[in-house]
Amino acid sequence: MTDAQHDATATGAEDSTGDIAERLLDAALVHVPFDGWTEACFRAAIADTGIDPALARAVCPRGALDLALAYHARGDLAMLERLKVTDLSAMRFRDRIAAAVRFRLEAADRELVRRGATLFALPHHAAEGARAIWNTCDQIWTALGDSSDDVNWYTKRATLSGVYSSTVLYWLGDTSAGHQATWAFLDRRIEDVMRIETLKARVRENPALKPLLAVPNWFLGHIKAPARRPGSDLPGSLSRR
Repeated sequence: MTDAQHDATATGAEDSTGDIAERLLDAALVHVPFDGWTEACFRAAIADTGIDPALARAVCPRGALDLALAYHARGDLAMLERLKVTDLSAMRFRDRIAAAVRFRLEAADRELVRRGATLFALPHHAAEGARAIWNTCDQIWTALGDSSDDVNWYTKRATLSGVYSSTVLYWLGDTSAGHQATWAFLDRRIEDVMRIETLKARVRENPALKPLLAVPNWFLGHIKAPARRPGSDLPGSLSRR
């Protein structure tokens, strides 16, 4: 165990690792609009909080990248809390999805997200950005009661990730009152997805195409959603049945 890790353990009675990360994130937010999610921002957060630099590095070993991801996760939690207290029962399912995406964007500060988009556009951070968006979309589907356990688990999240990403980019440049143009854009993207799903259903039911799709459908039918169990970080599995 390093000295910094030992200090992090010893300080646990006063501040948990999560508490320290939250303090660093809160302090960083005022610097992000000027410095971005950068090393300068991370150092400023350390200085503002008075947290020992070695301890801060132990909690956030990747510096500002960890803070940017923590900010994204904070937005996900805010979205989930809002979904819990909102009655969506009278909405069509597509409208529930639109509401969830809207809640997620309304939980974020546009300038902080803009700076985050710049960070995750860097090739060496692109995978982290994609993973964060995927996790957001996974949480949306899970919160809305998705019970799929086959290849649809993946296609739903992949499709929503595309909708979410394009909507975020539109939102970043939207100057309309109340972001009405963004919400209209979101509705159009979801409508496009629904058209594609309708077309896919017609193709599957087409008698002339069924023989051609037999092998692909057999293979896809054996793809299972990842098991939600502690200690498993595998993206999925193939059934042996």
